[in-house]
Amino acid sequence: MTDLVLPTYEDVQAAAGRIAGHAHKTPVITSRTFDEEVGAQVFFKCENLQRMGAFKFRGAFNALSRFDERQRKAGVVAFSSGNHAQAIALSARILGMPATIVMPQDAPEAKVAATRGYGAQVVTYDRYTEDREAIGRDLAQRHGLTLIPPYDHADVIAGQGTAANELFEEVGPLDAFFVCLGGGGLLSGSALATRALSPGCKLYGVEPEAGNDGQRSFRSGAIVHIDTPKTIADGAQTQHLGQLTFPIIRRDVDDILTVSDAELVEAMRFAATRMKLVIEPTGCLGFAAVRNMKESLRGKRVGVLVSGGNVDLAAFCRLLG
Repeated sequence: MTDLVLPTYEDVQAAAGRIAGHAHKTPVITSRTFDEEVGAQVFFKCENLQRMGAFKFRGAFNALSRFDERQRKAGVVAFSSGNHAQAIALSARILGMPATIVMPQDAPEAKVAATRGYGAQVVTYDRYTEDREAIGRDLAQRHGLTLIPPYDHADVIAGQGTAANELFEEVGPLDAFFVCLGGGGLLSGSALATRALSPGCKLYGVEPEAGNDGQRSFRSGAIVHIDTPKTIADGAQTQHLGQLTFPIIRRDVDDILTVSDAELVEAMRFAATRMKLVIEPTGCLGFAAVRNMKESLRGKRVGVLVSGGNVDLAAFCRLLG
């Protein structure tokens, strides 16, 4: 792992320049009711209001914008449960290149429909018995496509870091910052921005209880692989951290926390009823963790990165009852 070249904060800054005018500068929202509940001043960076409904557009567009002419002509292939799929599909359409996306058969229908709607070809697989990474590599080799993974890619990591970069530029230094964790692209990119712009900030990654591979990896010092977790946080149903994301997380993150699916539902309910925000379960990971840690956050300035809002309406209504 020592020969890996890790992305830096300078790469985040360069990504910010590439995505300017293409990605939305998403709003930072506060809730007086939530502040009173937790006893802290909480700033929500709302990437559920990003293009295609999630932060993933940032990393996808940054990566694809760096393709040379041959790569653009041949096209891109990616594997994703939904948000990276949509991000790659939309970015490819904007940049005028073909896209093939490997998606699980049980991915939320809204995400599959949106991916196809952006013009991508969708190849499905069984997430519990087949290896999406192997399928993606095979398609890339057979058709001359460039594979852009959902998190373990320097340009993707740098692009994702622009969300945290915008948050700190808008609200200034924070005492604590909570970021969703799946494969680690958002958390590692956020870590680069956090250490540059708010070095004293406590940075926490948050994943579902059922899929705590990141927590186990962080505490053991080696990447832990798990079976695909069963959780409503479909964007965090990853099996392991990446070769690039893990060393950044180990170096720059203070701790990895977990929350239950029930706590995610309660966070979704609060966001919908009190803040008028539609947030997908994965996007509520940091939200729920702040509630769990409120005793230690009293009087603090706290950031929460809301990762996305792509949830089927029927599933959203069913979860909220």
